This record gives sequence, structure tokens and C-alpha cells, in this order.
Amino acid sequence: MKKGKIFLVSFLIVFAIALSLTAPLCEIFSLENGFLAGYEDVQVANSTNRFGLFIKTQLEEKESQVAGEKVKQNEVVFKLFGFIPIRKVDVKLCTDDVYYVGGVPIGLDIISRGAIVISSENPSLKEGDIITKINGQEIENLGQIEGFLEIQPEEAEIEYLRKNKPTKTILKTTRDEFGKLKLGLWVKDDIAGVGTLTFVNKDSKKYSALGHPIVESTSGNIVPVSSGDIYECNLIGINKGKRNNPGELKCIFMPGAQSKGSIDKNCKFGINGVLSDTSLVDENLTAHLGGRLGVVMGDAKIVSSISGIREEYDIEIIKTNYQKHADDKSIVFRVKDKRLLNLTGGIVQGMSGSPIMQNGKIIGAVTHVFLADPTKGYGVYTDWMS
Repeated sequence: MKKGKIFLVSFLIVFAIALSLTAPLCEIFSLENGFLAGYEDVQVANSTNRFGLFIKTQLEEKESQVAGEKVKQNEVVFKLFGFIPIRKVDVKLCTDDVYYVGGVPIGLDIISRGAIVISSENPSLKEGDIITKINGQEIENLGQIEGFLEIQPEEAEIEYLRKNKPTKTILKTTRDEFGKLKLGLWVKDDIAGVGTLTFVNKDSKKYSALGHPIVESTSGNIVPVSSGDIYECNLIGINKGKRNNPGELKCIFMPGAQSKGSIDKNCKFGINGVLSDTSLVDENLTAHLGGRLGVVMGDAKIVSSISGIREEYDIEIIKTNYQKHADDKSIVFRVKDKRLLNLTGGIVQGMSGSPIMQNGKIIGAVTHVFLADPTKGYGVYTDWMS
């Protein structure tokens, strides 16, 4: 009888340990290489039992051979019971770089690399498609199109993006009354909008903003950047968010006015460039970047200038996603601050890019609002923006 009880107790202990390891192991083995990590982040992960009671993390340095040369790299090692390595993940080491904290609205003016279809007489192409090449030639500006058509005057091979996937088609050409070749398309190469600046490196002046890409509104294509500028933006009103109506910030800016910085890249996690005028930021408000391992559920803040001055607003992080792949819905949070709820009803369009801060570090940026509940929103980890 005693043996049976001992066996049962042993089985229950092993089962409990196995159960407590299931979720942490799923998270650990789904982590991608290349996320941001620092020694403080590792300490937070261990002190909060981020990966359960039985798994501890350690930040280590290793040497690798790259092109025949030894290169030092950093990795996070996950250890069962604190001493049995179960996985190693390459990471970007958090630096001591200081960043200006954003939170201010900016105007965005982009010249696309390619031609955005406005209207088409040919069913092969639709509004929102982005033509990237004609007859094998990459489009840098709209003035090149006529010359590229002359390569094959009777028909043209068109390469374009639809839903961010490259596609090809052949279109017949015609000549107008002036003898110029035409495709039966109306196109543009500029796009404008507003968003929020997230952070700026104090030394290099490189910035990140938005937390999600600028897309062509009809097709959802991520707009490839040829060039672009950011501008000072004035807030003139707020449409409060309601259930199934996310609301928006009403802002104005003047494209062609004095540029405050370049737009060099537009990707899944926002825009990047270099600030040429630091008057956009408060040089007294600085912080370090924090990685995903240091992000915990609980109190945090978002920084925004929607009241007319830059302020911090209380939020609660209610979920931290482990993410099998880098994604712009890393964090789920709830707005708790009554001042923000009274102003906006929660998260509204135009607040994308507002810095999320926890324990004095910039750990992410606002990206999306829950349509069914504007008091809830998503954020992206700083890992993917930096």
C-alpha cells in the first residue's frame, strides 16, 4: 500500500512539473534569433519566473567564424533547473545608447519606388497595385515609364505587387494622338499620412516611428520607399473612439515645408530615417531601449502629445505574446488612465507609434486598436523596431 502511495505521489509531482513546463517550452522553442536582450532584461525574466519556476535564462557571449574571422556574438541560454541547457538563441545586445522619447505626431510624405495604380482600363491590373518594373527595368520615378515602354513598343512585361506578393503580366500598348505609348493606366508615386514618432537615437539621430507599415489603402501593399520626409504636424481635433469605430486624430501638416527628417525605409514595423531637426523632440526626456524578455504583465505607460503637451498615460499590459515570427502585435494592453479615456475613448488612429514604457525603458510602441473595444490595443516590441 505504501509503495502505491509513493508511486502516486511521484507521478503527480512529475506530472505537475511536466505541465508547468509545457507553456514555457512552447515559448522558448518558438523564439526567433535576433531579438533584443540585455542583462537587466534577463534579470527581470528570472525574478518574475517569466518561463516558469524550473527554467532560468542567462546572457552569454560566444565566438563564431564569419568569413574566416572570429566574431563575438551574444546569445540567451535557457537552462532547466538553472544548469541544464535546453536552447540557445542568438540576440542583439542592448546597448547603453540613449534615446529621445517620442510621442509627438508627425506628417509623412513618401515618394514610392514604383508606380501606384489609381485606375486601370485593363482587368489584369487593379487599383492599389504597385508597378515595380516595366520590361525588366526598375521604376525609380514616373518619368521613366515612357522610355521603358519603347523597349518593346507593342507590348510590355509588367511586374507589380498585389497584397505584397510580386506578380507579372503582359499588357498591350497603344499610342495616343501625339504618338506616345500608353498602357491604359493612371498612376501616382506619392502618398501622405500622419503617425507618431517613437524614439530617436541621441547620437546618430536615427529614428523609428509608427510601429506598423505605411500601406496603400486599397490593396494593403506596403509602399516601397524611394524617398520621403517627415514634418511637424499640428493636432486640430480628436474623433473619440467607440465600439466598432476606432476614432482618429485630426492633424494637418504642409508637405514641402521645412523637413524635419528623411524617410529611408518603410517596413512591417514602421518607418525609419534620420532626424535633421531635433526640435520635434524634448531633449530632456530620454531613456534606454528594453527588450522583450524584460516586458512583464502589469503597469506600464504610453507617451503621447494628444492633450497639446507631451504626457504619460497609465496602461496595463495584459498579455505578452511569445510570437513564432516577428509581428507587430506583440503586446496586448488596456488603457487605465481616465484623462486619456476622456480625451479619446482609448486608442485612436494616428496614435500608432506612441512609445510604450515600463520600468523607465522604451519597450514598444502602440500599433493597433481593438475595434470591439477601443480601450484595448496592441503594441510591437522595441526588438523589431530597433
